[in-house]
Amino acid sequence: MQTSIIVGALTALLLASATAQAMQRYEVPVLSADEIAATLKGGEEIEARVDGDLNGDGDADTAWIVRGDDARALHVQFAVRGEFDFYHEPAGSIELDAYPLGPADMTISKGVLVVKDLTGGTTAVSATYRFRGEKAKPRMRLIGLDATLYSRSYAHDGAEMSWNVLTGDVTATRMKLIGEGENATYDASAVMRFKRPVKAWYMEDTPDAAETLDMAMKGK
Repeated sequence: MQTSIIVGALTALLLASATAQAMQRYEVPVLSADEIAATLKGGEEIEARVDGDLNGDGDADTAWIVRGDDARALHVQFAVRGEFDFYHEPAGSIELDAYPLGPADMTISKGVLVVKDLTGGTTAVSATYRFRGEKAKPRMRLIGLDATLYSRSYAHDGAEMSWNVLTGDVTATRMKLIGEGENATYDASAVMRFKRPVKAWYMEDTPDAAETLDMAMKGK
C-alpha cells in the first residue's frame, strides 16, 4: 500500500514536471545590433531603434531608422517562432526625409509604434506617424498621422492636421499668426472636421506628411 502511494506521488511529480516544461515559453532573442549592422551600406548608420511587441504575439519586434548621406529609411522586423527555430522577418519599411532637423523619436506604446519626425528649415513640418502590426501576416499598418506646419521664426501662418486612419476622421486647423517679436504666437481657433474614405494603408503606402496636410487644409 505504501509503495503504491510513493509510486503514485512520483508519477504525479513527473507528469507535473513534463507539463511545466511543455508550457514553458522561451523568449525569441531580440534582433541584435550586429544583425542590423550587417544590413547597412557604406556611410550608413543607425539613427534610432526601439524594441517591443508590435503584433500582439508577446515577442519583441524591432524598428530602426537608417540614415545615410542622401537617404533615410524606417525598417521593421517581427520576431518569429518557426517550427524548429526563432528568427526575424521584414514587416515593413518607408523612406523618410533625408534631411531631418534632428534624430527621430520612436516609442512603442500599447503595441503601437509612434514615430515623431521634424523636417524642413525655418518653415518646419512636425509629423507623428502611428503604426500597428498585423497578426495574420508580417505587415505594419498606418493607423494615424498628425502633422503641423509652422514658422520657427514666426514669419507666417501655420496649419495642423490629425488623421485617424482607422476611422477616416480628420481634424484640420488653420493656425493664424498673431502678435510679433517675443509676443508672437499662433491662434488655432479655425477648426474644420471631415472624413476620408477608410482603407488599409500599410507602411509602404504611407503618404507624405506635408502633402497630406496640404490636402487636409483643402478639405480633402
